[in-house]
Amino acid sequence: MRLILPLLIPLAAAAQEAVPSYEKDIAPIFRSYCAGCHNDKDLEGKLSVETYAQLRKGGEDHAEPVKPGDADGSFLIRSMEGKEKPKMPPKDEAQLPEAERALLRKWVAAGAPGPAQDVSILKTMTVPHIAAAAGEKPVTAAAYSADGKWLALARAGSVEILEAATDAVKMTISGLPGKVNAVHFTADGGRVIIASGITGLTGGAQLRDAATGAVVREFGGHTDVLYDAEISPDGKTLATAGYDRAIKLWNVADGALLRTMDVHKGAVFDLAWHPDGKVLASASADETVKLWRVSDGVRLDTLNQPQGEMSSVLFTRDGEHIIAAGKDRRIHLWRFVSRDAPALNPPVHSRFAHEAGVAALALSADGHHLLSGAEDRSLKLWSVPALELEHSYEAQADVAAVLVAGAESFLVARMDGSRGVVGVQTEAAKHETVSAAAPAGAPASPAAPLLHAAEVEPNDDAAAAMPVTLPAEITGNVSAPGDADVFRFHALAGEALTLEVNAARAKSKLDSRLEVLHADGRPVEQAVLQATRDSWFTFRGKDSDTPDDFRLHNWAEMELNEYLYADGEVVKLWLYPRGPDSGFKVYPGTGKRHTYFGTPALVHALGAPAYVVTPLPPGTLPPPGGLPVFHLHYENDDDSSRRFGADSQLLFTAPADGDYLVRLTDVRGFGAERDFPYTLTARARRPDYSISISGAGPKISPGSGREITFNLERYEGFDGPVRVEIANLPPGFTAGTPVEIEAGQHSAITAIYAAPNAVAPDKSAAGAVKLTATARIGGREVAHDPGPLDEIQLAAAPLVSVEILPGADRSYVKEVPGQPLEFTIHPGQTIAALVKAARHNFTGRIELGGDDAGRNLSYGVYVDNIGLNGLLIVEGQTEREFFITASKIAQPGARLFHLRATADGGQVSPPVVIRVVK
Repeated sequence: MRLILPLLIPLAAAAQEAVPSYEKDIAPIFRSYCAGCHNDKDLEGKLSVETYAQLRKGGEDHAEPVKPGDADGSFLIRSMEGKEKPKMPPKDEAQLPEAERALLRKWVAAGAPGPAQDVSILKTMTVPHIAAAAGEKPVTAAAYSADGKWLALARAGSVEILEAATDAVKMTISGLPGKVNAVHFTADGGRVIIASGITGLTGGAQLRDAATGAVVREFGGHTDVLYDAEISPDGKTLATAGYDRAIKLWNVADGALLRTMDVHKGAVFDLAWHPDGKVLASASADETVKLWRVSDGVRLDTLNQPQGEMSSVLFTRDGEHIIAAGKDRRIHLWRFVSRDAPALNPPVHSRFAHEAGVAALALSADGHHLLSGAEDRSLKLWSVPALELEHSYEAQADVAAVLVAGAESFLVARMDGSRGVVGVQTEAAKHETVSAAAPAGAPASPAAPLLHAAEVEPNDDAAAAMPVTLPAEITGNVSAPGDADVFRFHALAGEALTLEVNAARAKSKLDSRLEVLHADGRPVEQAVLQATRDSWFTFRGKDSDTPDDFRLHNWAEMELNEYLYADGEVVKLWLYPRGPDSGFKVYPGTGKRHTYFGTPALVHALGAPAYVVTPLPPGTLPPPGGLPVFHLHYENDDDSSRRFGADSQLLFTAPADGDYLVRLTDVRGFGAERDFPYTLTARARRPDYSISISGAGPKISPGSGREITFNLERYEGFDGPVRVEIANLPPGFTAGTPVEIEAGQHSAITAIYAAPNAVAPDKSAAGAVKLTATARIGGREVAHDPGPLDEIQLAAAPLVSVEILPGADRSYVKEVPGQPLEFTIHPGQTIAALVKAARHNFTGRIELGGDDAGRNLSYGVYVDNIGLNGLLIVEGQTEREFFITASKIAQPGARLFHLRATADGGQVSPPVVIRVVK
């Protein structure tokens, strides 16, 4: 007996030690696998495991989930082992490893002993101690006092207050819980607000005395680490937010919680007050920025255009715009309009800024410059609000995660603990954008006689190129598969030339391709395209002809007249998508689509990438922006305006004096004796146009009108406006003239009206009508005849007639007796008007058009909110409100505008004036 007893004592002690500890062994299991759904906030199944007492109390599924000493009879164990429903954790959640299931069973069997002190397991955590890395701790937050005298620098667990001018440390606040993610001075500089917390446990803010470090007030209540704490401009309200997704507003004076907003679906990384203190912005991991009315917590808008976590948000100094950035590598800018009530804040820019996520933003003291730092260690300066790149600083030693504006410079603090100051540098060269239309040159005029020549083989490469003198017309044949015919010519810097092939039009088998090369055979660069937004085709692919229904990801960030690059083809955006089942139209909007910079029209697959691009001069080296840069050379497969079929036309502007080569091949590599003949013309550019009329011979009802359309073909780089006059109309007939086909556009619409008492004109009166089109090309007036209007006839009385009237708001309407009604609109504005119908002998639906409902509006101004069925007045009704929007690219000017009812042959309304003003 004396021998056995000493042996039993250690065994009993070992058995006692083998009982699992609630704090050390069991709480971590509940925290990892259960507390996400069963906590005091979520309380799924009315069960919380935050404390031992709440666990023992149970929930709606089982009143006593743990029976001490009876593992097999405990609902907790049976549910975990799948022996009782519901199975916990659910099958689609992470399951407990075998070792941890055994530990729980052992704990219950041993009597399920509780903790010495029963506190929430979400406020405690058992973690291994890991020694801090050697070296300087990263700067995690920083702030200047308003007078610039003091600088607060935060690192893990501490904040230093330094004299900004000397870097002398005035005081150190240490012992702060976890990482300090934000520090800010109060307006008077006397106090600092500090945001910190422990991941997965708790977060809070402290208001401390900036001179002594003493705690003035604490603001807790968050269940995870705090990322920001911002004091309102008047100093009365504190906003806090962090990983628990909640935004809390506090009364600074007494620490009372005013309200909580917890709509975000992800962590809230940053907060910003509007300068007037009435609106708060929040940036979140849920890829949104939200705007809140502070007085009652109402959400004013959700800015959901970003495509990644948003880490930074701020208001511009004037309060007119919101800026945000984050993981999607873009800087977003919205115009701020929801100041007092919920409203959509229109996106203005989404600038692709860096090649990695944006880590920090800072606005200069004067509000005109924005500094951005990214995870790729890049640092860039942007203009505000244009968001144009002003300077790209040298690569930083580490990620510049903290940026703070000083009076005339920025503090840059990095993750390696280093910091420095950078000035506002805007000396970076600004690259002019390049138009796809080369210099227009002189108008059409008597041309110098062409020098005729016949191709002489061999002329397959630069060394054997056949010399020609311009202007020249060369006849030849691509005589074998892979054959290339190369010709050498001389040009002066800036000389604008047209190189054109006639082959397919003459029934040749040749599908030509033209290239212009330097004398040594190198390609001549035409433009550099810098991608500024990435996208892809989201619905069907595109054939190589259609200009309609370009459905693109993130289309709302794109603007009219922007260039779109896809797999070597460049098109230009002409009309916005007009509903959920539509996409962009590209130029010219009808017929076969045009391409730019001589690029070919191609087929594009669903999901194929596309990019909004900015054209820059050849040789430009744009700073890295995270998106591709495309180099376009002088080459062409098919004429860009698609008039010549498979024949090529290339507009070339010589970059310097010298010899150049033009290389002609079959795009497929085909060739044969006599079957692939061509004529190649090389001459000076002759920009010009031709114009035709649709709707000739109109039949017009008394008191109504009929449309006529002028259609323009543009040649060899001419892109200017064309003015059309209609003169000598018969008595009783008028027209909405002059008519202007705007620069870059291809048509314009007007109407001819008959007075209520008009009489049918005789043929001589109709034949006297004169149409004239004029344009300025190269400083000269160039006129062309659109063709005859033909006989004007008086039709029967209209069955229906329509007119445009002011809407309820007449503040933008000018009414002068005897003159057309005038509406004023600003770019970016939407106004309302009324269309009213007189049903003379018509009871059906009055359709007024879809995306073409606005007849003869200025480019960029359109009838908005037309819906799937377009603008219409349904049966039994006689009026409808409609909306007119001016995009931000709309140019100042006045234009006559009307509506057309498709019923009764297309009766049109009397014209009104739409005046766009800046």
